[in-house]
Amino acid sequence: MSHLLASLRALGAGCLSLLVMATAGAVAVTPAASAAAPAKVLPLPGSVFTVAGHEGFLIRPEKGPVRGWVWYTPTLPGLPGPEERWMFERFLAAGLAIGGVDAGESYGSPDGNRVFDAFYAEMCRKQGLPKRAVFLARSRGGLMALSWSAEHPRSVAGIAGIYPVCDLTSYPGIDKAASAYHLDAAGLANRLDRYNPVNRLRPLARAKVPLYLLHGDVDTLVPLARNSEAVRQRYVELHGPVELQVATGQGHNMWRGFFECQPLVDFVIRTAGGRQN
Repeated sequence: MSHLLASLRALGAGCLSLLVMATAGAVAVTPAASAAAPAKVLPLPGSVFTVAGHEGFLIRPEKGPVRGWVWYTPTLPGLPGPEERWMFERFLAAGLAIGGVDAGESYGSPDGNRVFDAFYAEMCRKQGLPKRAVFLARSRGGLMALSWSAEHPRSVAGIAGIYPVCDLTSYPGIDKAASAYHLDAAGLANRLDRYNPVNRLRPLARAKVPLYLLHGDVDTLVPLARNSEAVRQRYVELHGPVELQVATGQGHNMWRGFFECQPLVDFVIRTAGGRQN
């Protein structure tokens, strides 16, 4: 029953409208109190804890050293879901840990990035993970992954995306995203060069961070042309390494091919093990 509920939550995640704002200033990492322990259901056994007041998780390989790690985003209620289990099993078998933190509906905002800063410090300093992560960004997790990576390109080994949102104006739209940036719509529209991930690719290309994007060609919620294809075109212009795999006839859905994609898994495993210096 718990897996069924998690799956239903994952299916409805695209309609969530929760806004969780990070607290500005210094952040502290504290263990979850037993009386109020996070109740997150993970697709595989792992630990759940709090980072700067936000729920995080970490799944480690059972045997052998950790040779890299996958940063999953968005970590929201119901995500990661059971559909990610196939990928996660293969990451673990290759010696990769998997973690993530719930930064709320932050859409790549500075508040969300501060939560990511705290989580990254927790993973590398306390948990002892390598200093470079490979992002696995699903849907609007693309905004979060690209935004944080643009500010920390030397901390990112690569970025893999499953129908990732890359353009704020495409999804969720400026009107909806503005409050996460503490701006009105006009204010955010005037700052897109500063905040919109599709406009912030230069630091990643300069650092030669590889991208692997998997996107359906009939996606109406997160259109291919305005998101993954736009990133591909701009990244090529910036001489950055990028691969786009288009899923013919697929939209923003739970198609098995999105979550059991061997080339994507191969990219993550290869990249996580090769960019740790």
